[in-house]
Amino acid sequence: MITCNNVKSTPADPTVVGDELETALAGASTENKTVIIAVVNKAYVEGDGDNKPLLDLFLDSLWFGEGTQGLVDHILLVTVDQPSYERCRFLRLHCYKLKTDGVDFDGEHLYMSQDFINMMWRRTLFLLDVLKRGYSFIFTDADVMWLRNPFPRLNNLSVNETIDLQISTDKFYGNDLWESYNINTGFYMIKSNNRTISLFDSWYDRRINSTGLKEQDVLVNMFHEGVFRELGLNVRFLNTLYFSGFCQDSRDIKAVTTVHANCCRTVSAKAADLAAVIQHWKKFQNSATNETAAATYGMLKHDAYDLL
Repeated sequence: MITCNNVKSTPADPTVVGDELETALAGASTENKTVIIAVVNKAYVEGDGDNKPLLDLFLDSLWFGEGTQGLVDHILLVTVDQPSYERCRFLRLHCYKLKTDGVDFDGEHLYMSQDFINMMWRRTLFLLDVLKRGYSFIFTDADVMWLRNPFPRLNNLSVNETIDLQISTDKFYGNDLWESYNINTGFYMIKSNNRTISLFDSWYDRRINSTGLKEQDVLVNMFHEGVFRELGLNVRFLNTLYFSGFCQDSRDIKAVTTVHANCCRTVSAKAADLAAVIQHWKKFQNSATNETAAATYGMLKHDAYDLL
């Protein structure tokens, strides 16, 4: 089991010369070559003036979370523009600036705009590269609050070799192996092996004939078409009791591990509601019995965002 107390950063391999990505991955990696990856741009690090930036909220959740502070050492923050890269360096995190072939990804890209879709596909190609280098990873959107260390809830990849992919869902129906879920690529844990590399290869190749679809929609289609089964992938769907979001709140604050601002369109709306989540979490931690906070956790209202 990986916890913040027993994972250690692996130093960069001095034999790898001139490969910035390998150096960044090795610096953030645990001893079993697992990293935590988040991708940000200018809109995620600067905020809108009224709300705290999403990156700051993400880091706040790790600071105030249970058993999460040490996990910061294993986060590789992938930046897609100069402002987000400079902010990452200022925060002394493990940083990697992703080459975007001259495409401007620094502003907020509204959900399902062409720039948004292009950015998601560029992210998919990058993650394929990570898998090909032999690194397993947790991918997390920066609008996911880590209230507790998720590793104890996830099957340790070095122990359970049968689970290739553990992925979040917008809604959970009671069976983590049921194949009717609509998966959410905002939080997942994936093992590097031939099966997962083949999945990402096929996934990225489909972008050419998937005009108007975001990368998550394409992956969902592949799943329902049986591609996962053909590749021999063993997939586990994450229970929203532990890995929750605005689409389906966890019913138990004493169990919830992550909270994702899914079903939420804009950066400002996400920031406002996630700031409320953090404040509620702190109130829960500071309450004498934790009972009052637990009783009201599911009553958080997210009026600022539009449901999809």
